[in-house]
Amino acid sequence: MISPKSEPELDRSLTQPNAADIAFARRIEGDTIVLGAGGKMGPTLAKRLHLALREAGSNARVLAASRFQSASAVAELRDAGVETLNCDFLDTAKVQALPRVPNVLFLAGRKFGSAGDPELTWAMNTIVPAHVAEQYRDSRIVVFSTGNVYPFVTPEQGGCVETDAPAPRGEYAQSCLGRERVFEYYSKQYQTPCLLFRLNYAIDLRYGVLVDIAQQVYAGKPVNLSVPAVNVLWQGDANSYAMRSLELCTSPARSLNVTGPETIQVRRVAEFFAKRFDREAFFSGESLGVALLNNASACHAALGYPEVTADQLIEAVAIWVESGGTTLNKATKFQVTDGKF
Repeated sequence: MISPKSEPELDRSLTQPNAADIAFARRIEGDTIVLGAGGKMGPTLAKRLHLALREAGSNARVLAASRFQSASAVAELRDAGVETLNCDFLDTAKVQALPRVPNVLFLAGRKFGSAGDPELTWAMNTIVPAHVAEQYRDSRIVVFSTGNVYPFVTPEQGGCVETDAPAPRGEYAQSCLGRERVFEYYSKQYQTPCLLFRLNYAIDLRYGVLVDIAQQVYAGKPVNLSVPAVNVLWQGDANSYAMRSLELCTSPARSLNVTGPETIQVRRVAEFFAKRFDREAFFSGESLGVALLNNASACHAALGYPEVTADQLIEAVAIWVESGGTTLNKATKFQVTDGKF
């Protein structure tokens, strides 16, 4: 059970490695670079990997590269033992100046605001991957992607599997498929081992689908039911899966759906929060009967089930929101069905 009462406690719960992480850290050879480490997930992933390596007795380095927007984010990573590098990934020369290491976690990308500036979205999600794939042709690369590359399906279908044909809806999702195709191309060209990490949706209590719903219920705002169901995953588990996916990289590149085993009904979780907060749940929109849902059974078979269940995660979100915990004020827009973010 997770029950952090403050941001420092939350970060510790996200970064504390488990036994599988430490065992992996004993096997992994060489340094690792986290590209796009200044986003929502990068800092806790980099710190968790660093801690796992130290607990495994390894002196391998973890480097974090990003266009870091705040000095405090850089200081936080450095204080945790992670080396930081400032890099604009659209600048070819700057990417070429990055140190070449055997292990790469690629988190760089763009989603929010993509509808208003689609050319930048395409540049970040397709040109940057080309720069990175060239620079790290001799490494193994875990490429963060998304379930948005799949078609919408009914909850009864059980979610898309890795062999389902992509059917991205909207330019953001199309550019994400473009990112995958670029890495697939270079994986074949250079025999670079890659894994396409199709994640949805990570929750760390400060943001995520469940946080969006809980906040809306708590504020007396209507919860949109256009998308009737979602998948969720504790970000600590997502961090664990991401680092350990380095051992699953192959050439040609392979895909891996990453999420929890449960399908969460939006109406039911909203009603749970309403009862918990002693408030009435309000709803808007009509269910379209379909959603972006992943079947992550291959991930669970290879890397184990998440340590945090959906019920535990829902409870933790309720406690966090009810106690006035800090949030990032960045909605996931999970209810969007036209792909315009």
